[in-house]
Amino acid sequence: MRTAYSVETVRAAERELMARLPEGALMQRAAAGLAAVCAGLLRRVYGARVVLLVGPGDNGGDALYAGARLARRGAGVTAVPMDPERVHAKGLRALLAAGGRVARAVPGRADLVLDGLVGIGGRGGLRPAAAALVERIPAGAVVVAVDLPSGVDADTGEVAGAAVHADVTVTFGAYKPGLLIDPGASRTGALRLVDIGLALPEPDAEALQHADVAALLPAPAASSDKYRRGVVGIVAGSVQYPGAAVLAVAGALRGGAGAVRYVGPAADAVLARYPETLIGRGRVQAWVVGPGLGEGRAGEVAGALADPVPVLVDADGLRGLEPAVLRARPAETLLTPHAGEAAALLGVDREAVESGRLSSVRSLAERYGATALLKGSTTLVSPAGGGPVRVNPTGTPWLATAGSGDVLSGLAGSLLASGLAAPDAASVAAYVHGLAGRRAASGAPLLAQQIAESLPDAWRDIRGRSHHP
Repeated sequence: MRTAYSVETVRAAERELMARLPEGALMQRAAAGLAAVCAGLLRRVYGARVVLLVGPGDNGGDALYAGARLARRGAGVTAVPMDPERVHAKGLRALLAAGGRVARAVPGRADLVLDGLVGIGGRGGLRPAAAALVERIPAGAVVVAVDLPSGVDADTGEVAGAAVHADVTVTFGAYKPGLLIDPGASRTGALRLVDIGLALPEPDAEALQHADVAALLPAPAASSDKYRRGVVGIVAGSVQYPGAAVLAVAGALRGGAGAVRYVGPAADAVLARYPETLIGRGRVQAWVVGPGLGEGRAGEVAGALADPVPVLVDADGLRGLEPAVLRARPAETLLTPHAGEAAALLGVDREAVESGRLSSVRSLAERYGATALLKGSTTLVSPAGGGPVRVNPTGTPWLATAGSGDVLSGLAGSLLASGLAAPDAASVAAYVHGLAGRRAASGAPLLAQQIAESLPDAWRDIRGRSHHP
């Protein structure tokens, strides 16, 4: 699992470690790891043209010391300070002693550019002087960000104005949330973590990987029957939107529960596609309510919420939800809005959600006393009781297609019925759904039904690659 920590947490761990190390030792550890990654990205270090974009803080010092290491191996290294009067003095001396040089302007050609302009404490986008240097990065150069791309907020992933687009980001000690969450995540490129020996507490965010998901996927035992594996109820679809019911059932059938029970006006459409579906009300271990319901069906949402089992609420079911009702439920509730729906639930505009996804998903979970899954380019899951936010690392932009969310809801509801806690059901569903979408798309447009059809392959891929029985 990738774990990410706030700037405050990382800074505290750095201070604790620096108190026990010789002066400058921590920066040398970071620079050594940074230089090693850069050397691996170059076809050969000797004779390579390396440009350092140098800010005034320790981030610039990391770049200078790494540049000195590359210069000692024969690279031609040029440092371009953002402010020549405010440069890390010891780092600059090390670079010059190793044969590097300083220039006022960014050279027109480079094999690799190190972005050491702004560190993890930066806020509010790039200042004009830094943005001017970024605009002059030579075409074709590999851009390596030092700790995080300059202009990205390390705690949230927010980008206010100009920011570096890196090909590779080398981060020190720990991942930062902004490296995993869009819009910042889309600017990080490939992530490389350099261990510098930090002792860290509980993370602020975490991203599941194949082995984590494999350990959570439900698997039937020899004594299992369909009822022991769980039954998920689907309240979805309408005369106007029968496809939402079909797609939610499709996701649910592939989600690990033993049976799927459908309640709604699209029963004929559901049975025509999936004859194994149970029709009508009955005992279930979890409900999915909302996809394609249309107007005037608040009573069905209320009925599901009154049942003392986990309930997933999506799409039309999210309208008019009362926080007090959800907080009073004896069982878990999982909300799965997109940004527009989240904005309505929080009483803010959509842009506020899009630009502050991490704070928005936490606010949803806190306000409604429910686990919140915020869909988007980076899907986030915030547990009802607080704790690390789960960041989903899988997916493809092609998942932005009609019905994709219905499949996700059915899948997550089935995982709830099989016994997973809401945060696990939500994050595992997002992971498998994203992987299935990536496999189904293969770089081309896809239909929501193709996502559902690819779920078994994604499931097998996760188990197989993790060597999980």
